[in-house]
Amino acid sequence: MGPEASDSLDFKFRSERAMCKLGSKLLRRGIPVNKLSRLSALIATLLAASVSFNASADTAATPASAASTAADGIHHPDNASPTVIFVHGAFADSSSWNVEISVLRSAGYRVIAYANPLRGIANDAAGLDALVKSVDGPVVLVGHSYAGMVVSQVAAQEPSVKAIVYVAALIPVVGESTNGLVTKFPGSELVSANLHSVAAAGGQTDVYINQDKYGTVYAGGLSQPDIVVAAAGERPLAAAAFAEAATLAAPASVPKWEIVATQDHAVPTQVQEFMANRAGAKIVRTRSGHDVPAAQPFVVTEVVEEAIAAASK
Repeated sequence: MGPEASDSLDFKFRSERAMCKLGSKLLRRGIPVNKLSRLSALIATLLAASVSFNASADTAATPASAASTAADGIHHPDNASPTVIFVHGAFADSSSWNVEISVLRSAGYRVIAYANPLRGIANDAAGLDALVKSVDGPVVLVGHSYAGMVVSQVAAQEPSVKAIVYVAALIPVVGESTNGLVTKFPGSELVSANLHSVAAAGGQTDVYINQDKYGTVYAGGLSQPDIVVAAAGERPLAAAAFAEAATLAAPASVPKWEIVATQDHAVPTQVQEFMANRAGAKIVRTRSGHDVPAAQPFVVTEVVEEAIAAASK
């Protein structure tokens, strides 16, 4: 079996398992599908499949096992339970986490989405650091793309960060920059022909992906209508942020996961694998372009739940 076939099986197994587990949780909570995000149609399909998938098991369940299942399916946080903080990356905003937030909150977890300014590591980490300090108890940081630079910096400063999930994200060591990591191996389409710059306030320059290239570079795996909407609402990264070097790295003692996108044209898959192996992160592969939060939210949520469990010990 070749690497592509292995990746396909890994993706299929994780996606189906994650969707069945999360669909069951949504059903038990009675969550209205129309209150979820732009992927509500997918979730509706998931819920229907979950009913069929769980029907025989539910019919045969004894009262004791049914009670156990109900207890295990819903998380009721106490003061020691971790808070999950999602951090979006460049060319996106917090809406990319909509499904993950809906599912985790429905399951009883505390969730915050940080509005990442995308001005540079030091600036963005300062805001996230202040947010982490405001949270009582342990924290799980979840960073996508460039936000890996930001969450790593904060994890090095805040002992309350007990786990990190990198989602097609950068995992730097001290001295590395976004541009240096993205170009470490060939394959990135974050090149000048696919980007354009706009003068911004304070003498800064903002960088955008060209809208007609957004699907190819960033949003592979989304439907064409979703790509059009996401491209219209993309948030730019300050040009200076590409070259800014990390001054801290996430501690080796903090458990880490890297969700590797196997069809990524922004941060090449080889780069993600390299960084994850170097950092000792658990690797989870999924067939997706760079926008994993929107394209594979159930895979992300399953991994976040693993991180929550680790942070709760």
